[in-house]
Amino acid sequence: MKRTLAASLLLLSSLGAVADAGLVAKPSSRSVPDTIARLESVLKAKGITVFARIDHSGEAEKAGLKMRPTQLLVFGNPKAGTPMMVAAPSLAIDLPLKALAWQDENGKVWLGYNDPAMLRKRHGIAEDASKPLGAVAGLVEEALK
Repeated sequence: MKRTLAASLLLLSSLGAVADAGLVAKPSSRSVPDTIARLESVLKAKGITVFARIDHSGEAEKAGLKMRPTQLLVFGNPKAGTPMMVAAPSLAIDLPLKALAWQDENGKVWLGYNDPAMLRKRHGIAEDASKPLGAVAGLVEEALK
């Protein structure tokens, strides 16, 4: 019981740190590769370009290092992103959008992305001029079904 409580408190405190850092993290019932594959499928079905899939843990293994499963998907829609970058050129550092799937120290898989509100604040872009940033939440939710 004490171990379960301690693990729960550790998990909640680490999620708080993630949220404070401007990252939205959602639990996934799939493995890291399957979570990213599912998101990639959802994106492609909606006509969203997938620019890259980076297997950080696979690359670490090639370098002789160990890392829990961690994969990044880079995606976007230039038709939606370009007007936002014209309005706030610094936004280009955060576009295309990214989603990260990782396995934590307890074996739980998470799918995270930059909080659109944090991106708006960071780059001083109005909500009405940056509506496409908010679409990532729905795409992630669909991928996690």
